[in-house]
Amino acid sequence: MADDLPLRPDTPCVAVCSTTFDEICRGCGRTVSEVAHWVSMTAEEKEVVWVRILSQGYPRRN
Repeated sequence: MADDLPLRPDTPCVAVCSTTFDEICRGCGRTVSEVAHWVSMTAEEKEVVWVRILSQGYPRRN
């Protein structure tokens, strides 16, 4: 349920947008598809992405 989810920023975007070498943004860690569909994703779907990218050391500002 959305009420049970941790508070997060609206987006993991850190304005370091690059998918030059693969399908993963080197700034936020999301896939191209996740970035494109972020605004239409449910809170639960976003949380799945947040958990994954945080475990991988994203978002990165450098």
